[in-house]
Amino acid sequence: MTVREILKMGDPRLLRVAEPVKEFNTPELNALIADMFDTMHAAHGAGLAAPQIGVNLRLVIYGFKQNTRYPDAPPVPETVLINPKLRPLSSEREEGWEGCLSVPGLRGVVPRFSSLHYEGFDQFGKAISRDADGFHARVVQHECDHLDGILYPMRIEDFSQFGYVDVLFPEMDPNEDD
Repeated sequence: MTVREILKMGDPRLLRVAEPVKEFNTPELNALIADMFDTMHAAHGAGLAAPQIGVNLRLVIYGFKQNTRYPDAPPVPETVLINPKLRPLSSEREEGWEGCLSVPGLRGVVPRFSSLHYEGFDQFGKAISRDADGFHARVVQHECDHLDGILYPMRIEDFSQFGYVDVLFPEMDPNEDD
C-alpha cells in the first residue's frame, strides 16, 4: 500500500492543465492507479485526480459504496477514468456541498450540472461511456475539474455558503475532512 502526499490549494501544480494519457495498461500506469486508490481510501475521499498527487495526467478515480465524508450520498461505482470528455445532458444545475482533499477542512456550495454524459477509457484502454446524475455527476465534474486546473472554490457563487467544516457541520467528525 502506497499513500501519496495530496497537494494542497496554493500549490501551482494544481493549476496546470493535465496532459493526456498516451499508453494504457503499463506497469507505471497500473502502479499509479493503485497508489491513487490507496491514497483516496486512506483519506476517506470520494475521488482523486492525478494532479492532486503531483502527476500531470488526465486521470481520475472515484467511487464508493459508502463514504464517511458524505454519509448521505448514494453509492457511486468505483471507476478509473482516463482522458475524460464530459457533456451536460441539460442546462439544469443543482447546488450541493463539496469538499476536497486538496482543500482540507473547508466546504462550499457549488453549482453543477444535474446530469451529464461522460466518456473516456479505463486503465486497460477499454472505452467507458456513461450517463450520470445527482452525486455521481457531481463527483465526476469535481474530479475532472482538477484536470483543467480548477479547484471547487473557483466555482462557488455565494461565499456566504463556504467555510470550515467544524463550524458549518459541528456534528461531523473533524478527522473525516482532512
